[in-house]
This record gives sequence, structure tokens and C-alpha cells, in this order.
Amino acid sequence: MSSPDPQVRAPRNPSARPSPDRHPSTTALRAAESVAARGPVVAVTGAASGVGALLTERLAASDDIKQVVAIDERRGECASAQWHILDVRDPAIAERLRGADVVVHLAVDLDLGTDPAARTAYNVRGAQTVLTAAAAAGVHRVVLCTSAMVYGALPDNELPLSEDAELRATAEGTGVGDLLEIERLARRAPRAHPGLNVTVVRPAVLVGDTDTALTRYFESPRLLVVAGSHPAWQFCHVEDLCSALEYAVLEKVDGELAVGCDGWLEQEEVEELSGIRRMELPSAVALGAAARLHRIGLTPSPAGDLAYTMYPWVVSVSRLHDAGWRPRWTNEEVLAELLEEVAGRHTVAGRRLGRKDATAAGAAGATVALLGAAAVVRRARKARRRG
Repeated sequence: MSSPDPQVRAPRNPSARPSPDRHPSTTALRAAESVAARGPVVAVTGAASGVGALLTERLAASDDIKQVVAIDERRGECASAQWHILDVRDPAIAERLRGADVVVHLAVDLDLGTDPAARTAYNVRGAQTVLTAAAAAGVHRVVLCTSAMVYGALPDNELPLSEDAELRATAEGTGVGDLLEIERLARRAPRAHPGLNVTVVRPAVLVGDTDTALTRYFESPRLLVVAGSHPAWQFCHVEDLCSALEYAVLEKVDGELAVGCDGWLEQEEVEELSGIRRMELPSAVALGAAARLHRIGLTPSPAGDLAYTMYPWVVSVSRLHDAGWRPRWTNEEVLAELLEEVAGRHTVAGRRLGRKDATAAGAAGATVALLGAAAVVRRARKARRRG
């Protein structure tokens, strides 16, 4: 992958000199004031880790940003940001946001290991508090980051989906219900708080030091394919997400935006590029096994996550394209990075196996484990029908 282009700076005029009737110290002062006035003050929540940390560093290094205010429950590594340590659900955040022009809210917990009820309470309350606090503090723009998963993965989805397409996801996938509620809050906020602009950014399958049900799909010894399904894979590298968020911060684009690589990969292309063979199961068996394994606590992913590996949810990125944004990564490059990241990990039905489990089971044993779970579901159904 080619390295990012350096920032283009305006050429200097070597013949330019301070006006002779102006004192040098006055010139320097006015120049400093001009620099200080340039660009917005941006607050980033969830700034200590993940996408929040990457965006904080990116904005802090930008000549177009006046100041970065970093908010999290612990201090991150960006030394040039102004740090505030607090929970985003704390109403006191309004005081920390005072003076900011834009807030990027990235304090969203989609960790597979988090208790679902606690996760929802944190995500929804956090977004609600940030929107209310931003309005109270006089912030004029809030940028929220959800996921293209909110469009839903359905067999009749267009390829690609328009950014204005109806949000048809259900709350059955990991965190999808939380993201749908954040979307509803985003749409209500401008009506509740006139003058507050809300931009929503929806990335495709996010890759780059991430751990989700969809990235774990590629940790399996076999790629589970549901018979009769037609998945299509579109990825989004975290670097491209950060550059899209920066576009939103600088008001180069607004509204509801999708972000990801151009185009998509068919399942057969994914298998060829990854070198991982498929394991095909009937729909009823795959969904039944996934539901059963999740219900008894063996896997972190609910059955709803399986839909995103069955049907397309590829999105158009036309609004960002129209604003001049382009992804630096291709789907092929992101998939290669993902495979490199997950090398050595072993996952079955979303459950990551430890080193001992992986050694004992191996790829073949892991496949047998999933097939065995599917067989248990089949036997249970037959027994119910006979009864």
C-alpha cells in the first residue's frame, strides 16, 4: 500500500517582507493571533484508545485544527491534547466541552466480552449525555460514529446501498441495538436542540487492531458459509475512518455518511485471497447452532451476527467522494492486513480458543466442534417433532 501523501502547504513568497512602517513585534503578535484563530477546537471522547486515540493524534498534528480536547476515563498518549478524565455519562462533561466547536463522540463499547445490559446502558446514556451537554456548552457540531450494520444485512439489499437507504437492521446482532438507538438520538437531537448539527459516520467492517464478531470470522479454521446465501464483503481501515471523521470535523461533509473501501469482494474472492476453505451448512442448522451456543454461554456472538456473513450490506460512499475524500486502502489490502492481525488465533463460532484449546483441538477438531453443536440442535428439533 502506498504511503499517505504529505500535506500540501501553501508556497511561501520569499520576496515578502514586513511592512517598514510596522514594528516587528506587532507583526509577530498579529501573525500569532492569526494562527490561533485558525481552525476549530475539537473535543474527542474515547480518546485514550482505539479509533479515538488515532483520531486524537491525527487532529493534534493537523494545521487545520486549533486545539484538541481529549476526554476519557484514563489519560492517553497524545501529549499535545488537553486531557479531561471523566465518564462520558457524567453531566459535568458539559463544562469540559465549553469552548469546543466540534465534538467527535467515540466512547462506544462494542466489546464482545461486555455484559449486554451494561454495554447498552453505557452506550445509549453516553451518547444522550454528550448530545445534551454539547448543546448546553454551545458546541455547534457533534460527529457520531455508528456502523453500516445499521442498514441491516438482507437478501434483497441493493449493491451498493444508498446512504439514504432505510435502516432495516434488528437489535439481534452484537451492539446493533445500541447503534440503532444512537442513530435515533442523532435524528432527534437537532429538533430538541436547534442550532446543533449532528453528523453520523457509518463504517463498513472495521479493521485495524479491532476485535469484533466480523473480524473473528476470519480466525476460524473454516469460513462458515450458509447454503443459499450470497455475502459480499466491504472493509474499512481505521486510517480511512479517521480521515473521514476529519472531513466531518472540518465541515467538508455532513449529514449521514457511509465510509469504506470502494467496491466489495464476493465470498469466492475472499476464500481465494485468504486461502481459507469454506464449511457450508444449511441455514436452519447454522442459525440454530449459533443461537444455541450463545444461549448456553459458549459463544459471545448472538445468532443475529450471522446475517452479516450471509447477506450483503455494502454501502455507497458517494457523499464523501463528492467532497473529495478517497480511501487509501482497497478491500484486498485491508483483508490482507486483517489476516496478518489474526494469524495464530483460533476461533469457533465467535468463541476464541486459548493456546491449549487450540493445540488440543486443531483446525479439524474445531470444525468438528461446530458440526457437533449443529448436530445437537438437529437432534433436539427431531425429538421435539416426535414428541
